Amino acid sequence: MYIVLLKFSQNRANAPQFMTEHNEWIAKGFADGIFQCVGSITPNGGGALLAHGESRSEIEARIAADPFVAHDIVTAEITEVDVKRTAPALGFLKSA
Repeated sequence: MYIVLLKFSQNRANAPQFMTEHNEWIAKGFADGIFQCVGSITPNGGGALLAHGESRSEIEARIAADPFVAHDIVTAEITEVDVKRTAPALGFLKSA
C-alpha cells in the first residue's frame, strides 16, 4: 500500500486551471481500482491518497502523470507501507 501526500508548491495559484484534469486523473485511479481513498490535507495543505495494487515504479509513473505534479502545483511524497493488520473491511490491503 502507498500513502501519497501531494503538498502544494509555490505554483499552487495555478491549481484552478488544471483542476478538471486533476479530477479526471483521480477518477481514473479509482476506475483502475488503484486509489482507495482521496482527501484534502487540512488546512489548505494539498491532498493525500491511499493507493494499492501496483508496483512502486507503476505508482511513481501514475503520480507523475497527475497534472498537478506535472505542472508543479504539488510535490509528491510517496511512502510505501507493508500492512500487517487491518480492520476486516480493509484486509485486502495486507501484504501477502
